[in-house]
Amino acid sequence: MNGEILKACKELIDDAKSGCADLVFKETCLEVLHKASSVLSSEEFKQLSAYVEKRMTEKISFHMQAELTVP
Repeated sequence: MNGEILKACKELIDDAKSGCADLVFKETCLEVLHKASSVLSSEEFKQLSAYVEKRMTEKISFHMQAELTVP
């Protein structure tokens, strides 16, 4: 069951990365990590934290950034 929760958390992070401005994405990551800490095992939480760290350091493409900022 926790494997499915971990997968769902990663999908939430991916969706936020592709559809949110940088600040909103980071806030979403913090919220997901906060909530996941109480339901995932220590090892799974470490995996999720590493995944979030990787996604936070990735830059979004200029094209995607323009789509997020232009009404």
